[in-house]
Amino acid sequence: MKVIFLKDVENIGKESEIKEVKDGYARNFLIPRGLACYATASNIKKVETEKKAKQFKKEKQIKELQSLQSKLNKISITIEAKTGEEGKLFGTIVSEDIILKLKEQYNIEIDKHQVMIEEPIKQTGIYKIPVHLMENINAEIKIWIVEEKK
Repeated sequence: MKVIFLKDVENIGKESEIKEVKDGYARNFLIPRGLACYATASNIKKVETEKKAKQFKKEKQIKELQSLQSKLNKISITIEAKTGEEGKLFGTIVSEDIILKLKEQYNIEIDKHQVMIEEPIKQTGIYKIPVHLMENINAEIKIWIVEEKK
């Protein structure tokens, strides 16, 4: 029996793939669990339409993220912090602080999990912080940590 996989099934088939499987396996396991459907002409057309829509949406998302990447690579953020001797900060600068300043200074919103700080910033200076937007789309933000004016 030919079926269209609606979800990935390990070692059997991938999503949107049309494949021949045993009748009993399709009727008793794949179809009742919503993992596959019968490969009728209307179902094939429906799956192809959904596949095209997903591809279009992904391409649009990639274009938006590439635009954001170019913006982020040009950005320089200044964060004022209370400091002690030799430029050591009272506290640390973490990804949430960077996201807040990005929103405040440039009206750009990103998720805190996208900011890849290896360790919290505890010293004044200039830092380049990587931002992971998507699989192959990464950016780098320049951050200036300066002493707070009294």
